[in-house]
Amino acid sequence: MRWDALSRLVRLSLARERRGAFFSAFGVAMGVGTLVFFIGLGLGVGQVIREKIFPTDARLVDVVPSSVSLGSLLGGGQLDAAAVERLRALPGVEAAYRKMNVRVPAVTRYDGVFFGTRLRMGMEVLALGVEPELVKGDVQLGEFKDPSEGQPIPAVVSTRLLELYNKTFAPARKLPQLSAGMIVGFGFPVEFNRSYVSSSASGPSRSMQTQVVGASDRAMFAGITIPLETAIRINREAGVDAENYSGLTLVATDPSKVPALVDAVKAMGLEIDDQERRMAENTGAAVALTTSALALLSILICVLAAVNIAHALSASVRARAREIGVMQAVGASRSDIRAIVLAEASVVGLAGGAIGTAVALAASFGVDRFASGYLPNFPFKPDSFFSFPWPVVLGGVVLGLLAALAGAYFPSRRAAATDPARTLAG
Repeated sequence: MRWDALSRLVRLSLARERRGAFFSAFGVAMGVGTLVFFIGLGLGVGQVIREKIFPTDARLVDVVPSSVSLGSLLGGGQLDAAAVERLRALPGVEAAYRKMNVRVPAVTRYDGVFFGTRLRMGMEVLALGVEPELVKGDVQLGEFKDPSEGQPIPAVVSTRLLELYNKTFAPARKLPQLSAGMIVGFGFPVEFNRSYVSSSASGPSRSMQTQVVGASDRAMFAGITIPLETAIRINREAGVDAENYSGLTLVATDPSKVPALVDAVKAMGLEIDDQERRMAENTGAAVALTTSALALLSILICVLAAVNIAHALSASVRARAREIGVMQAVGASRSDIRAIVLAEASVVGLAGGAIGTAVALAASFGVDRFASGYLPNFPFKPDSFFSFPWPVVLGGVVLGLLAALAGAYFPSRRAAATDPARTLAG
């Protein structure tokens, strides 16, 4: 059967069965729209978790000393210079970045103008020293290195800490909200080996000026990140451990090398600090489970839509039995009859899939507008809670088509099996 003849017959049939076609397309649109909406929501929330709340790099392995292990009792499990060299020599390691906590307490007391607002505040400060190469891509001012005498200590702050400040701390205390670019160059004093709540080390306390030079996802979350040599110098001056490192970040040549590196690290009596990675995986799994449950409900709606299409087409085939018999009598083959029924279902399925996908996109836009206008500005609030890559959009339309064809399969076979002689004879 020629394409123009087939399309004309389909248009005439759908025009005659407008009511049934409408309800069939509506059922498909409901199932497809619900499925696309919840998949987009799950992908969007998962993206926020991976990129903003728990940003992780699949190639990074964070090594920390073992707290209590047989290896540490026998002299292993420490991150000294020798252990660092052994870790750097492991197969699959591209780079290794040392870290050392400032092992004395520190406080800051700020009294002055804070971005146009008068601020007087004192608080405890945690500091972590890292090798400059670990955060060099996020340093926007000067060089990230141990400063000379009289120069401020360069410090990098966490982008997540800045987000929490903007969304919780600043509104509660009527302080200005800040961007990563605004804080570059901001200076504040830090007094090391001094604390408001705990005892200090035996060495002297020392007050130093600190200057923010950037914000990074790799910076210490609840504190400031300073050059490694500066942390070593502060620990040495305070008379505390300045030889053993607090951590080591290994960069694998490929994510596939990470499991072997983890096993090698544990064999050396060391541990892996994967707390954030596990939290990201657990949160992502919870989102995926919820999305899967809602997607299953949507698929069930699509199945019901396919059943409805099968019922409607079966009734249509019975009502058009004489018409089908006439077409067969004048030369229409069984494949032609089957093609007519499947083409009718295809139009209904494509229309339902396209409408359902469009409604899902419109609904997601409405939810984002509502969230932007009425939900509080909470931490890590995204511009959009949804993500619709093109396979999801195209998949919604294709799913509508497949649901309709599945529903039309048996009615099309029944129509093709019509005996024209018996039908026309009544």
